[in-house]
Amino acid sequence: MHELLTPEEMGRADRLTIESGIPGFALMEAAGYAVADAVANRIPLGRRVLVLAGPGNNGGDGFVAARVLADRGYRVRLMLLGTREVLKGDAAIAAGGWRGAVEPASPDGVRDADVIVDALFGAGLDRPLGGIAASLVDAANASGALIVAVDLPSGISGKTGAILGTAIAAAITITFFRRKPGHLLYPGRAHCGRVRAVEIGISDDVLAAIGPSAFANAPALWRAHWSAPRADGHKYDRGHAVVVSGPAHATGAARLAAGAALRVGAGLVTVAAPPDAVAINAAHLTAVMVRGFEGAAGLDSFLADRRFNSVVIGPGLGADADTRALVATVLAGERGVVLDADALTAHRDDPAALFARIAGRLRATVMTPHAGEFARLFPDLAADPALPKTDRARMAAARSGAVIVLKGADTVVAAPDGRLAINENAPPWLATAGSGDVLSGLIGGLVAQGMPAFEAAAMAVWVHGAAGDAVGPGLIAEDLAPAVRGVIAKLVADTA
Repeated sequence: MHELLTPEEMGRADRLTIESGIPGFALMEAAGYAVADAVANRIPLGRRVLVLAGPGNNGGDGFVAARVLADRGYRVRLMLLGTREVLKGDAAIAAGGWRGAVEPASPDGVRDADVIVDALFGAGLDRPLGGIAASLVDAANASGALIVAVDLPSGISGKTGAILGTAIAAAITITFFRRKPGHLLYPGRAHCGRVRAVEIGISDDVLAAIGPSAFANAPALWRAHWSAPRADGHKYDRGHAVVVSGPAHATGAARLAAGAALRVGAGLVTVAAPPDAVAINAAHLTAVMVRGFEGAAGLDSFLADRRFNSVVIGPGLGADADTRALVATVLAGERGVVLDADALTAHRDDPAALFARIAGRLRATVMTPHAGEFARLFPDLAADPALPKTDRARMAAARSGAVIVLKGADTVVAAPDGRLAINENAPPWLATAGSGDVLSGLIGGLVAQGMPAFEAAAMAVWVHGAAGDAVGPGLIAEDLAPAVRGVIAKLVADTA
């Protein structure tokens, strides 16, 4: 279940399901039972449960959970934000099934509970919490109780992951049918705890009708576009990646990228180095080849060999006119291109010129900016606080014509056609010098093997995260390429 649904798409899923003949209250019953099961799986019978119910359908889910838990023998209190008279539709029906007391919402009443069920607001919240609602959230967080959130912790935007005023810090979140972007995007992800998406009676036909374009980055998204080496294959089947090196004092980034490209499966990898960097690179490399070039004209002559089908350029080059000339040369050919680091920053004064070169290409281009590099190329998008990270990446991809890998703890991969993947497996120790160079090499190595740009970028980001997790604390960039071996081996075994 790697598809992600925005709150609006989830609302449409509910409507289509109800129109198909399944009552809305049946969906609410299933949701409430799932929440009750999550509580029952964590604490023994007889413990104290406080349900915080809101005035909408999220509160209706809470009423159902309260009823089920009380029937099972838990000591349940229910506190309602608002009055029963404001409840409508299925939420009113759910409230009618609750036979216990309904306490008025009061922060002072958030006490003496082993578990708090947060059923105040779901993923559709679009305004900051204030007043009594904010006070309830703060009291719940300070209570020390285990908090189980219904759909999404109250105060988190389901679309952006932003904190709207204040937000519940849940240990467990039970959401329905499919996860929402807010479950994966920070800071919302940090408030969700363990997230479980449960089926409540919405069919796959409904999902197909909605046609979601956002996904959690996982092998199911790209595995069909990647293949392990065949028994009767050879290295030339798997492409030849080129990594353009910086000058003598800045060669390490290119070697990190080249090693990653080779480790992820490119058949051959060559580092193209300026004259003063050839010997230094050659002294450090064995399986990766080294070739010299001089200036943009020399690189153009070198790349005339059509067997070079993927180029990574940017790490260690310097953000100057010479780099712009090298990028123009690389983009002029019909090969996959990964633009990283200085290849991006060198165009900060005229990003439109870079985008114009990308727009005319038949082969795909991938750009891998971190937040600072993104702001240099897309200053208006970076400066707009109303734009979630997903929208910024999508709009940048549409404007530039490139697949955008907007890096961070919640890296977003966006294609010009609107497809989007949010990564969730990156450990914090990946935030280290050279890690991004390894990522650009992984993308280049997968593009060399013939993967489409979006899928190659998404797979590389996932492999990068899995390798970082395998290395663990103390990671440095040089550890990543060797760790890729185990990640690829697992993918091969799973595919077999």
